[in-house]
Amino acid sequence: MAVIAVDTQFGRIGIEETDGAITRVMWDGSDEGAPTDLLKEAARQLSEYDKGTRTTFDLPFRVSGSAFQQAVCNAMLQIPFGETRTYGDIAKELGQSAQAVGTACGGNPIPILIPCHRVMGAGGKLTGFSGKGGVETKVALLRHEGAGAFLI
Repeated sequence: MAVIAVDTQFGRIGIEETDGAITRVMWDGSDEGAPTDLLKEAARQLSEYDKGTRTTFDLPFRVSGSAFQQAVCNAMLQIPFGETRTYGDIAKELGQSAQAVGTACGGNPIPILIPCHRVMGAGGKLTGFSGKGGVETKVALLRHEGAGAFLI
């Protein structure tokens, strides 16, 4: 396991790699171990996202957790840059409850790169965000993507 830290407008973000895949993103991360080629690429892509020149990430992810957690993360990966979905939208797609989807979103181990910030409550309600700064960081990410114009 190695971690690379990237300074962004959303704070210092740590990206962890384990066995050739990105496995975790941490708020206030710090460098640990020698940065691998994958971590350097992840840092480059996150920096491009931060500068507004990248809208998708092309990195291998490995989500720990249940099959349901993995399915929710896969569904979040399908939400295009600048768009949002509701917990209910994902719940309907997966045949689960919106509350279960919300719990899985909150447990996303790879925020930003797997865009849990693009998932809203019913009617576009901001229901929380597990990242540092909570809902304010979620709003900042959505505005950065042009999806937050309706947000207060």
